[in-house]
Amino acid sequence: MTTRQSERFTAHVQGRVQGVGYRVFVVHRARALGLDGTVRNLPNGGVWVEAEGNRAKLDTLLAELRQGPPAARVESVSVTWREPSGAKGFEIGWS
Repeated sequence: MTTRQSERFTAHVQGRVQGVGYRVFVVHRARALGLDGTVRNLPNGGVWVEAEGNRAKLDTLLAELRQGPPAARVESVSVTWREPSGAKGFEIGWS
């Protein structure tokens, strides 16, 4: 039996998360944790986060996604765990 070195999640964040520095907050936190992935605004007012890396660090990022930066008001974070994709770097994506 092999264990994975890396895991990945996608998260849909709802609430007051656009226009409040949420994407920049996610990029800074993900990079500080050494994670790879992307964050982007969604047309419905939410934010989409895809992150890959060590499970403990992903769990830390998820906890921070639920808090957000000071001006944000996170109402919900819906998470789906997926197979790693081999992403490199963490960037703001564009819809």
